[in-house]
Amino acid sequence: MKAGEELLERNYIFTLGDALITFNPVAIGPLRYVNSFERKLGGAELNFAIGCARLGLPVKWMSRLGGDEFSKYIYNTVRGEGIHMDYVEHVSGYPTSLNFKEILENGSGKTFYYRYQSPILTMTEKDIEETMFDDIAYVHLTGVFLAIAPQNLQIVLAILRIAKAKGIPVSFDPNIRLKLWTLEQARAAYYEIFPYVDILLTGLDEIEMIIGTTPFEQLAAQYDISELIIKDGANGSKAYVNGQWHIAEPFQVKPVDTVGAGDGFDAAYIAGLMKGYDVAERLRMANAVGAMVTTVKGDNEGLPEFTDVEVFLGQKTLVER
Repeated sequence: MKAGEELLERNYIFTLGDALITFNPVAIGPLRYVNSFERKLGGAELNFAIGCARLGLPVKWMSRLGGDEFSKYIYNTVRGEGIHMDYVEHVSGYPTSLNFKEILENGSGKTFYYRYQSPILTMTEKDIEETMFDDIAYVHLTGVFLAIAPQNLQIVLAILRIAKAKGIPVSFDPNIRLKLWTLEQARAAYYEIFPYVDILLTGLDEIEMIIGTTPFEQLAAQYDISELIIKDGANGSKAYVNGQWHIAEPFQVKPVDTVGAGDGFDAAYIAGLMKGYDVAERLRMANAVGAMVTTVKGDNEGLPEFTDVEVFLGQKTLVER
C-alpha cells in the first residue's frame, strides 16, 4: 500500500473521556435559589465528538458508562449523533456521573461535579489496542480525562505512543479542572504529554497558568508543537504556526451559556484541518462555532451543523420557505 493510499483510509477522529448527565438550571442566578433543572448531557471530549459529527466528520469515542437509566440515555443520544460507539461499554455497579450548572446573567457560571465512582475509572491501559487506530486521522485528548484519576495518564501515554508510531497527529486541550486536581499535578501531567502533541488548543488563561512566564514561542519550539492555538473567548483567537502568529477577530454575539464553547472551537479547528483549510480559515471557522455555541443553553445543544456555520459566516444563504 502506498503512503497516500494509507492516508486516505484514515478518516476517523478518535477521542476518549467520560460523559455526564448535566442538570441545567431553569432560572438564572446562584444555584441555591434554583428549584428546577433540565436534564442534558455533557463532558468535554463528548462535546468535541458531537461537534465533529455535526460538522460532518466521522468520529470514534471511547468511554465507559454506568449500568443505570442515565447511561442508556447517554448511549442512545450519542449514537443518534452518528458517533462510532464500538469502544463504549456499560459497567454495572458504577453510577453515571453528574454535574449541576449555575448560569449568571452574562452567560458565565460555575459547574459542580459529582463524579464519585465514575464508570470511567474501570478503564485501564490494557483496553488500548494498536488496531483501534488503523483508520484514525487525528487523535484528540483533553486534560479532563487526565484529571479524573491518576491511572489515566498511563492510558493517555499508551495512546500517544501508538499515535506517534503510526504518524497520527495529536491535538490536546489542557482544559484545566482545578476542582479535580491541583495545578502542580496538572502541570506534571501536561509536561509528559507535550512531547507528543502536534496541535495544542488552549485557553489564554490556562496556558499562562501552565507555563508561567515562558514565551509561547519557546514552548512550541521546545516540544516541536507544530500549531499552538490560543483561545481568548470574546477577544478572538490566534495561532502560532511555522514561526508566525495568525490573529482572528471574534464574532459579536449575545452569550447565554459559555459552557462547551471551547470544545466547539476545538472541533471546528480540527474540522478545518480535515477539510484542508488554511490557518486563517481554520481560526475563523473555530471562532464562529465557539460563538454560536454560547448563544444556546446547554453543553452541546448549540454545536452547529456545517451548513449552519456557512450561513453564519455569510458563505451560504438559508432559504426558510
